[in-house]
Amino acid sequence: MEIWKQFTFEAAHLLPNVPEDHKCHRLHGHSYSVRVYVEGDLDPQLGWVTDFADIKKAYQPIRQELDHYYLNDIGGLENPTAENIARWIWERLQPRLPNLSKIEIGETCTSGCVYRGN
Repeated sequence: MEIWKQFTFEAAHLLPNVPEDHKCHRLHGHSYSVRVYVEGDLDPQLGWVTDFADIKKAYQPIRQELDHYYLNDIGGLENPTAENIARWIWERLQPRLPNLSKIEIGETCTSGCVYRGN
């Protein structure tokens, strides 16, 4: 079974590798949504895969690194595309949540990506 918990963060960025006349080359911000998916068997006694509070606890330090920051200044996010943000979050969250199955990033309400690890 797979469960998810959703989070948000606000951040500014620009995409340094797109042409200078591309709108994303200019400084701008997003209200990002992040869904953290965890997969596993149901605990027969508790009736859940993982406590949602454990997902929140594992993600909270990552959110604190991202929320209300300029993403390009964060190590590993010099080119902060949705895809790179998803991978960056995965690399930090997977050791804390070994049954992590995917990360979903919503950059806008109509655009995003899903990352399932390497």
